Amino acid sequence: MMKVVFSILLFAILYGCATSTQITGSWESPDAGTKKYTSIIVTALTDDTGARETAEQNVASVLAERGVKATKSIDILPPNFTKGKQVDKELLMDKIHATGSTAILTVALINKETEQRYIPGTYGYTPITRFGYYGRFSGYYTQWYPTLYSPGYYEQDKIYFIETNVYDSQTEDLIWSAQSETYNPSTLSGFSKDFAETVVGKLMKDGIIDKK
Repeated sequence: MMKVVFSILLFAILYGCATSTQITGSWESPDAGTKKYTSIIVTALTDDTGARETAEQNVASVLAERGVKATKSIDILPPNFTKGKQVDKELLMDKIHATGSTAILTVALINKETEQRYIPGTYGYTPITRFGYYGRFSGYYTQWYPTLYSPGYYEQDKIYFIETNVYDSQTEDLIWSAQSETYNPSTLSGFSKDFAETVVGKLMKDGIIDKK
């Protein structure tokens, strides 16, 4: 079994069988659906530059195919933007607002210590908004970006739990959240394309973006 190497989010492994990604639970705020987001900035919360570039590119490409103006965060927030230093929340939001994006889509791999948060789809899924940092983009970004790396996690490498959030860029409020499971990912590129199609399809179905 090949050992997976990645920071927070996405992984690079040898070519193999097809990736299978499925949404296992989703949540919408009461305001979801009242506003269709037509411009979204995509940010993959990982220190692995290659994984970040690939993931953001694939999600942005699928969004663009659906008529959404998509921006990759790596184009405005270079790898050294947060590395080894405290995130300047005001500067972070200024850069995001300068893109004209009305929503922010984040993707993060949740590590082993938080697996107990995952509830079977039949029971529904709710993000943990009781934590103060969770319900607003800059707090979530600051909390998770520096900490979602745990080498010990990669010893259990068959199923990956990924959380995708959508925040309103003006209010920073959490609008939509989903958990997904990816089984036996093969290549980083193959995984991220499959993941992008699955997540964007769910966003369309839930009315967060227009159906095209």
